[in-house]
Amino acid sequence: MTNRLVPRCMLLTVLLALLNNGGTARAQKKMSYVCKEPDPVSLCTAANTCGSPSQPCSVDVKRSANAASATPSTPDAKGNKLFCVKVDTSIIWHSDTKHQGFIVDMGPTSPFDPPDDIVGGSDRAVTVRAKTPGCYRFSAGACASGAIYGMCGNGTSEIVILK
Repeated sequence: MTNRLVPRCMLLTVLLALLNNGGTARAQKKMSYVCKEPDPVSLCTAANTCGSPSQPCSVDVKRSANAASATPSTPDAKGNKLFCVKVDTSIIWHSDTKHQGFIVDMGPTSPFDPPDDIVGGSDRAVTVRAKTPGCYRFSAGACASGAIYGMCGNGTSEIVILK
């Protein structure tokens, strides 16, 4: 009986060690925030800069499987990834998903005019103008019409407003 118990205990010990190392590796992986970089403006390229003072930037806010995302109208755009706009660019926040509402919260200091939270939906786009240069982290939430607990999603993203 002891002969069978030793291999099982060894196997259990190895499995626990592997699980613990995997958890430690994930915990050591830092989440990278563009706004904490020394020069976030340097991460803006033609590919991730949306709109211009004469052409609006359109951002689609939608609920995904278990979150929400904000996707700008740039080539190869991905949800909740950094995007950049220039000062005086109009940003049209909307949802292409039918029967969906959203809210975008810029936190205590909004770089937009008007500076209020952005609340809209599939039937109500909201336009704001970028006014204050800098790097800003924001949260976006989206819900299906008539949603109950657990049927909404949220996510975070960052925007750099260029001079």
